[in-house]
Amino acid sequence: VQLVESGGGLVQPGGSLRPSCAAPGFTLDYYAVAWFRQAPGKEREGVSCISYSDSTAYYADSVKGRFTISRDNAQNTVYLQLNSLKPEDTAIYYCAANLLRSRCQSHITPHEYSYWGQGTRVTVSS
Repeated sequence: VQLVESGGGLVQPGGSLRPSCAAPGFTLDYYAVAWFRQAPGKEREGVSCISYSDSTAYYADSVKGRFTISRDNAQNTVYLQLNSLKPEDTAIYYCAANLLRSRCQSHITPHEYSYWGQGTRVTVSS
């Protein structure tokens, strides 16, 4: 199973993007879903996570107040609204599903997530 991200792109500092994460042939129901990012030469970083039942969300400190995660269970899609983008947000953004949990935890760690997408590139540059 592979998730499918889209909606990345090139944007100027201060701009916005809204990547989305779809799951063709697989339901995201009952699973927590997270977004991660990986910049060149850096480790993969947990950005945000959203629970299934009540959409409780957690964010990395570096994106709090700027990014918003949401999910549309009817559309089987998870979104990540990126606002007030900074050059340091430049990375490939990945979504992933946690088959072990329906609720997120504050510490978003890649090893708990089983199904991943191929990533969508976000570049913030003037």
